Amino acid sequence: MLITTTPTIEGRPIHDYRGVVTGEVIIGANFLKDFMAGIRDIFGGRSGSYEKVLIEAKEAALKEMCERAEALRANAVVGVDIDYETIGQGNSMIMVACSGTAVVI
Repeated sequence: MLITTTPTIEGRPIHDYRGVVTGEVIIGANFLKDFMAGIRDIFGGRSGSYEKVLIEAKEAALKEMCERAEALRANAVVGVDIDYETIGQGNSMIMVACSGTAVVI
């Protein structure tokens, strides 16, 4: 499955539009990650544990979106947008949502 943020794919004409597809993932962040991220905020540096969670959530959301595109018999998704949000009590969960247009190229 070809995925792109652009509305077209250079050199590959779009033959059919199959519809909008989405993928959504919500992952909870645990106390230890919050504690370690808080320490990094004080002393500086990147939070590897949060970065890993975000990468896993993004990959899962994109996979879900691609599965929905395949169900529509598409072989590409164009115009992909990925959004990140914190939700839940105390912003304890991370939501990653992606959307795009399933197409046949």
